[in-house]
Amino acid sequence: MSKIGLIIRREYTSRVMKKSFILLTFLTPVLFATVFFVPMLMTMLGDSTQKNIIVVDCTGLYADVLKSDDIYTFTYVDTTPEELKEKNSQNKELTGVLVISEDLATNPKAATIYSEKQINVETKSHISNLLKNYVEEKKLASYNIPGIKEMVEDAKTKIDISTIKWDSDGEEKEGSAELALIIGMVAALLIYMFIVIYGGQVMAGVLQEKTSRIVEVIISSVKPFELMMGKIIGVALVGLTQFMMWVILTLVIYGGATTILAGKMNPQQLMEAQQMAQMGTDGGMADMGQFGDANNIFHIIQNFDFLQIGILFILFFIGGYLLYASLFAAIGSAVDNETDSNQFSMPVTIPIIIALFAGIYASRHPDAGLSFWTSMIPFTSPVVMMARLPFGVPIWQIALSLFILILTFIGSTWFAGKIYRTGILMYGKKVTWKELWKWLKY
Repeated sequence: MSKIGLIIRREYTSRVMKKSFILLTFLTPVLFATVFFVPMLMTMLGDSTQKNIIVVDCTGLYADVLKSDDIYTFTYVDTTPEELKEKNSQNKELTGVLVISEDLATNPKAATIYSEKQINVETKSHISNLLKNYVEEKKLASYNIPGIKEMVEDAKTKIDISTIKWDSDGEEKEGSAELALIIGMVAALLIYMFIVIYGGQVMAGVLQEKTSRIVEVIISSVKPFELMMGKIIGVALVGLTQFMMWVILTLVIYGGATTILAGKMNPQQLMEAQQMAQMGTDGGMADMGQFGDANNIFHIIQNFDFLQIGILFILFFIGGYLLYASLFAAIGSAVDNETDSNQFSMPVTIPIIIALFAGIYASRHPDAGLSFWTSMIPFTSPVVMMARLPFGVPIWQIALSLFILILTFIGSTWFAGKIYRTGILMYGKKVTWKELWKWLKY
């Protein structure tokens, strides 16, 4: 085996055998699955705690509005909140006292809940919805228009626009702008995380070997450039291994959890779980109503070309990682301590941070001029191009972006190699940007 191959094997095996690598590999998919399935589990568990509400209706209009059920018990009394406060101060089973002081149709803020403990959102929403529905019906009835309630209900319309994509042969496939945005953002975020995490590992590994003087022994057997490339490629293989494990474990966990939950949840619980997941993920940014039907979700997902996205993800990850890892390796070889490494790594990390923000922009405006140019610039293209891919990117743009990325990587590796071979054995000297420029001329 060649020397560079031995270095790759050493870097790979020393990292994949660490407990931290094994734990992160197996726990990360569990964390992802938890984010998606915890809302469903919470919906299944629900809250069966009895809620006892005393109602003081000063108007006498709402005697039949708030009706008791298995969870909520409403008791109407004719007294004041102050008297109830003294009388029920020791009643730990009392949830709260609802006081309606005026007609809610004329004053919507005339309802107040008094309680010893803060009322939770679910209880407040339940009471508010009951009163709201009654007041709305009362207002509609006051117009004295026959069938007005049915007309209002009929007028409520939710527009669900389907998106159909044409391929080069004219074949139609149903798509989803919302799903494309999610896939693009997840892929861009993963690229960003991998470049930052594993690029930082390269720099930390080089710095550790240099400060411990181990590198002096290694350099006696291999060339500095071989050592640098072996370390970069070895860590890249670690990243790809972890990514593939994440994909496999996530699919296994998702498939198993979906099968179990689908068999135990009734349609009402499934609808509530989807609403909770929507509130926690889209933040009101996108209309996810298209995802109301689980069968429709899987049908749309199948229409996405995940094979192309997966292959291009690996290519852009490798290209982006190699570009940044070579620069991180050069920085690690040029400094003697972590403080100096942070100073010199700042100009390298700023472009990747800009790439993340550009990727967020590109996921919402994939064809904008800023999205196009940042997907061509090699320091931002790995992240931005992944955000654009689910929306459809011309082949020539993908090829051009990869070509520029490869050329830039080759150039950065050449420059990094010149710095590495000089800096790796340089000790006790404060390195400056002027000094690094001199090393490039050696």
